[in-house]
Amino acid sequence: MVRSKSQFVCQNCGATYQKWSGRCENCGQWNTLVEQVVAGGKSAVAKSATSGRILTPQTMNSIAADEKTHRLGTGIADLDTVLGGGILPGGVVLIAGQPGIGKSTLLLQVTAHIAKSMPVLYASGEESASQVKLRAQRLGAESGEDLHFVASTSADDIAATIRSGAYKLVIIDSIQTLSLEEITSAPGTVSQITNSSNVIIRAAKESGAAVLLVGHVTKEGSIAGPKVLEHLVDVVLQFEGDRYGGFKVVRAVKNRYGSTSEAAIFEMDESGLRVVENPSAALLSERQNADGSIVMATLEGTRPLLVEIQALVSKTNFGYPKRTASGFDLNRLNLLIAVLERRTKLNLSDKDIYINVVGGLKLSDPAADLAVCMAIASAAAGKRLDDGVVVFGEVGLGGEVRSAIGADRRVAEAKKLGFNYAIAPSTNNKQAFIKGVREVRQALVDFLQ
Repeated sequence: MVRSKSQFVCQNCGATYQKWSGRCENCGQWNTLVEQVVAGGKSAVAKSATSGRILTPQTMNSIAADEKTHRLGTGIADLDTVLGGGILPGGVVLIAGQPGIGKSTLLLQVTAHIAKSMPVLYASGEESASQVKLRAQRLGAESGEDLHFVASTSADDIAATIRSGAYKLVIIDSIQTLSLEEITSAPGTVSQITNSSNVIIRAAKESGAAVLLVGHVTKEGSIAGPKVLEHLVDVVLQFEGDRYGGFKVVRAVKNRYGSTSEAAIFEMDESGLRVVENPSAALLSERQNADGSIVMATLEGTRPLLVEIQALVSKTNFGYPKRTASGFDLNRLNLLIAVLERRTKLNLSDKDIYINVVGGLKLSDPAADLAVCMAIASAAAGKRLDDGVVVFGEVGLGGEVRSAIGADRRVAEAKKLGFNYAIAPSTNNKQAFIKGVREVRQALVDFLQ
């Protein structure tokens, strides 16, 4: 068999090289060389000029819809909601997250549930059979006769096993450890990840088996490998949170079969990951109503959630004040501090400001602006908000408080936990529970005591 050769192609100018280098000598760009395979020394473009056949297209009316396709339930209702109703047969799901956050634990729990009704294969390229056995014993997943395990890093062998049709669900942990025999580069390289995932996905579509891929992440938090990996799969799940404690959130970054606005919230215990039934109550259970503490009504996907935002303001000991945010965007924090200084009488230019979102959550909700502003003002002035008050609303550069989506769901969650009223934009003031404000200064003057 003729082994494939690899060359490195600049993604900016198209120049080719036999060896990788950090800088393209032709265009001068850095880190643009990507490894590509040339089978038998002849380019794929040259081969395609004399091969191929004319395809026979179908009209949309003539295509028969497959109404008998039933999704595979994971046994975790919230995870099924994130997936759009469950795992679709023939679909490929990529789940990525920080090391140690619980990806393998979650997938072993899912496979243990599905293996009660159909054969499932767990393929691991990172752990041995005895290591996975120990985790299965801890999770109570070792008793199923239809849960099979293989330890392999060969994408060719795993793809052949998928094409055999013996399994309805295949777990691959992880895609970065797989390699094709025909490609000489090491596992984890761009060429290996791209081609291995293509082989696996093609086998899944041919056999109708669902495949769950585990993906590594870089130091910045993005999925390791080429961006094309995220385009190839049907669903991309992001596993977020603190691996040492707190809540862990699974949300869909991409979903061809459902919404990307849903989220599942988990907590790790001795028996594995479990769904947090009432995360709002858990997040607020240890709260003390002091200055700098504000309860915010946010949305995780379509789920309303009450979280505590804490602020600490202290006089700086250096010439340049420090701003630190945990669970909140630092650039957004700097913008809100500038709005407070310009639109109110607060002087924060010589203050260190620290913001923390309790529970390890990361807020990307624009409606967190008003709560952050009020937390900073509360800590700076030494005043606090009344008990039983929640806050939400987006703040503009003019200091105005803009409307927030899902106000009814936020209010319903606050009422369920016994809160008295909400400080929210006046445009959302459609019920007596909401006390509307038009600008940040009005909120600070009227409600901070």
